[in-house]
Amino acid sequence: MVTVTASYTVAPQEPTPNGHLTLSQIDQIQPNHITAIFVYKSNPKSRTNAIKALRDSLSKILVYYYPLAGRLRRITQGGLLELQCNAKGVHLFEAEDEKLMVDYGDFAPTDAIKDLIPRVDYGTTPLEEWPLLLVQLTRFSCGGLCVGIAICHVVVDGWASFQFVKLWAKLALGAENLDKHEIPIHERTLLLSPKTNPLMAHKKFQKPCFPFVLGCSDNKEEQKKETSVALLELSKDQVEKLKKKANNDKMLVDRAYSRYEAIAAHIWKCICKARQDDYNAFQPTVVRIMTDIRNRLKPSVPLNYAGNAIHAILTPVSHYNDIISNPLSFAAQKIREGTERLTDEYIRSALDYSARQQKENGLRSESVVDFYGNPNINIGSWMSLPGYEANFGWGKPVYVGVGALFGDGWSIIMAGPKGDGSVIMAFCLQTPHLEAFRKIFYEEINAQNPNIIISSL
Repeated sequence: MVTVTASYTVAPQEPTPNGHLTLSQIDQIQPNHITAIFVYKSNPKSRTNAIKALRDSLSKILVYYYPLAGRLRRITQGGLLELQCNAKGVHLFEAEDEKLMVDYGDFAPTDAIKDLIPRVDYGTTPLEEWPLLLVQLTRFSCGGLCVGIAICHVVVDGWASFQFVKLWAKLALGAENLDKHEIPIHERTLLLSPKTNPLMAHKKFQKPCFPFVLGCSDNKEEQKKETSVALLELSKDQVEKLKKKANNDKMLVDRAYSRYEAIAAHIWKCICKARQDDYNAFQPTVVRIMTDIRNRLKPSVPLNYAGNAIHAILTPVSHYNDIISNPLSFAAQKIREGTERLTDEYIRSALDYSARQQKENGLRSESVVDFYGNPNINIGSWMSLPGYEANFGWGKPVYVGVGALFGDGWSIIMAGPKGDGSVIMAFCLQTPHLEAFRKIFYEEINAQNPNIIISSL
């Protein structure tokens, strides 16, 4: 049982800019929080000063990341948002857990993990009162620690969130200041479109933008079905084996498939196999991919841009039978065809399309938590995020993972804790499909699931 023993409101330690911050079209999503956990083994330094180290360094990093200490407000009847920089502060909690670290197994994002992450009361608390950042430091009975983070997705994307945590940890370790290239950029005009005349149509903003189960006109029945979550691991050798498999039987392409393309293709193929017994072989299916666009724009967006610089894209529609019966390269090529559409021209047009939608309808129609479940999947990637650099003075985390998945069909590929090229993947699928998927996943690469219990790391 997790018991909160203390709570604090932490504000920037120095005066910060006041006033409103205009949000870009990409920021204008349905408000929700990105959640993550950073797990640490017992360390003598963490037994006495952990909460003070977090609290003091948090007040320092908020001088740089002052928007996180602010609040959102709606500026149109339709729901468009604005960020108020008012230094109201972030919420920090201290908690004790009767459990051992090992009691959480592999820290899969189950309901039990939710107790390690502070929650936002979306239902009854007015939007204007939501803290944009909440942190919980939980001490396990064995002496280990967990830092649970909930950070508002309207303000930051995954890269910016993890960069914030990395730099916060840097100050906790004793750094006086951030380097010039680390200082976050909050000016959203970099991705703010002044136009409302897109060059092309954008299916992902239209409803529905993904196929339903054959014979159904909506996904309401699928959403009612029970789901389960799991973590699976691929060693470095298994990742390389998938890449080799995808590229040995590849279609005509100009360059080798990446590790993301190979892993995502394998996931898609195995999920289609796990679902096929219940559905027609000609069932249409797509993959939704959330992609960082910082390096896809011309000029590129700086890595220290602290807003949302992501864009969701859908693969071309395929059928279960096509994904299952063709070589792995077939699915990998569909993944590539989706992401390669994200050119500078396409992204600028999408921003213009969003600007038009927001002008006409208020908050943009697509929500980050839209249902992308059966027969489709969402495959995100945290492989390049600097989670394991979050050393607050107790050593590097032994596990960094997602705090929750939005529902059926959601998956995230994460860097493994060993730092050797292995990956850990979090999945949420309908319960019968998950059990079938777990079995197929390793049969396809002729390997057993390695032990990823945190206590063994």
